[in-house]
Amino acid sequence: MRGPLGAADTAGGSSADPPLGSDFPLTRLQLLTHQWRSEAPAERNTEVKSIPTVAMRSSVPLYLCLLLCACLGVACVAGVCVWNSQWHGGFAWDDSGLKFNWHPVLMVSGLVVVYGFGAVLYRVPLTWGGDKLPWKLAHAGAMLLALVLAVVGLCAVFQNHATNHIPPLYSLHSWVGICSVFLFATQWAVGVGAFLLPCSPVALRVLLKPLHVWLGASILTLSIAACVSGINEKLIFALKGTVNGTLPYSALPPEAVFANSLGALIVVFGLVVLRILSNRSWERPEPGGQDTAYRPLLQEENE
Repeated sequence: MRGPLGAADTAGGSSADPPLGSDFPLTRLQLLTHQWRSEAPAERNTEVKSIPTVAMRSSVPLYLCLLLCACLGVACVAGVCVWNSQWHGGFAWDDSGLKFNWHPVLMVSGLVVVYGFGAVLYRVPLTWGGDKLPWKLAHAGAMLLALVLAVVGLCAVFQNHATNHIPPLYSLHSWVGICSVFLFATQWAVGVGAFLLPCSPVALRVLLKPLHVWLGASILTLSIAACVSGINEKLIFALKGTVNGTLPYSALPPEAVFANSLGALIVVFGLVVLRILSNRSWERPEPGGQDTAYRPLLQEENE
């Protein structure tokens, strides 16, 4: 039996022994709760601070690549707009040929630039640490915007071909482009279902994540191939020499030089994006090393 108050200490017990009445379950529960409240914040702070520490140690090349990616993306969109405004009459959404000019602008903006920005979102150090859910939603939103732009761009070219009685999907450029959009739409739908919906099992997310990353880079590669081949195809049709009063493509008139440079710029942008994605040291650090044990949307606790 327990002696009077303080008897345990006088009998040789340590000062760390539980106080009087701690044998009762309620009292022990209160002690454990107090201990958890005193220790857990320190442990959590250590874990949360580890991510900003890693972010601060990020190499300068990462920031330079991200800045270069942003500048190249803006230059690609500006370049394709200038090309179609300067040499092809601008833009309109009617039955004239100007509707077609929306096609290259929207495809480059959506399938390449916005897609690339959304792909490297998790590599931005500002997104490291804290709750990952807002950045998941931002990633999904950027990809949805890219998909919408691509679909509108397809509508522009299909409607233009129908108006001018041109058969659709006859060239290699069109085949690569439509495959890119189809894979992109499938990738987005599967990604939302697997990584954001609360009903998706953890095993499925672990299985799909490597495939999701690989297919994302593959779609960007296909999109760049479609854009570059589309630029080349447009120049071949537009620069026919004496047929339409222009210099032939082989003579490298100013439009050809500008459009070829635009195609090279798109390729460089894609290479920079792929370089950022392929460097594992630039991946978003995961707290506690739990890279695949993240929680989906609508679950109480997210990364």
